[in-house]
Amino acid sequence: MHEGLILCRFLHFGAVLLLFGVCVFRSLLFVPYLVPFEASAAGPRLNRLLGWLAVIALASALAWLMLTAAYLSSDWRSAIDPRTLGLVLGNTWFGHVWIVHLLLNVLVVMLRRRGRPGVLLLADTLLLLTLAPVGHGAMFDGLKGQLLIINQMLHLLGVGTWLGGLLMLALLLKASQGVDLASVLRRFSGVGYGLVAVIIATGLINVRALSGALWPEPAFAGFGLVLAVKAALVLGMLVLAACNRQLTHAAPLPLPRLRVSVALECLFGAGALAAVSLLGTLPPLSG
Repeated sequence: MHEGLILCRFLHFGAVLLLFGVCVFRSLLFVPYLVPFEASAAGPRLNRLLGWLAVIALASALAWLMLTAAYLSSDWRSAIDPRTLGLVLGNTWFGHVWIVHLLLNVLVVMLRRRGRPGVLLLADTLLLLTLAPVGHGAMFDGLKGQLLIINQMLHLLGVGTWLGGLLMLALLLKASQGVDLASVLRRFSGVGYGLVAVIIATGLINVRALSGALWPEPAFAGFGLVLAVKAALVLGMLVLAACNRQLTHAAPLPLPRLRVSVALECLFGAGALAAVSLLGTLPPLSG
């Protein structure tokens, strides 16, 4: 049951973060650079991929709800019991948030067929932001809880933009015809500095608020160990991002090396997301 919940969190967070990040990349940050990409066969292929990601997000959201019902009642049968599911949706904070989240997810699936870019971006953003209230910040009432939820929203926005941007870079490097890759890579590197600052700052605030210290105790067991693994993976991503920036100044661009570096950064990002999926099911420890 616990393992299933971790897997659902991983799939759902991954799908929602990528839907948002790719939409930001395509609709907000890099529109002029992507005209050749969108006009090629790669554009429709990406749209189909995003359509599947929206479906995966919806399926994993429903599975998350069912596993939560089973977990709360300590009975697998509750996962498909309408009465128990209704109680979770109607009588818990998670359930109240999840009703809105599921409705937004259905909307995102529908909009993927013919939605305008601006409407899609708004829907993807709201879908991502409604993940913030079901995190550890929900442990606290009043102003502290509200501030932690806002902090988590900023964290999710930063992470989504970074991960979605990495996916777009990987796709552009694979189908590079007509795209000014050097300009895209340099611009994303510049945006990345701001994203990293937001991600690190909001992450440290979360740890301080949840554990009562700059780092949870014990430092390398339970919550602290998984957090350390996540931090190491993020550090690896930063090192690779710095290498990518250096490679963009070479002429001609070393495309094979860039493809390998961006692919590794994507793998590190997936690992960090897996660590986050596990962290969400663990109690933070106070020092």
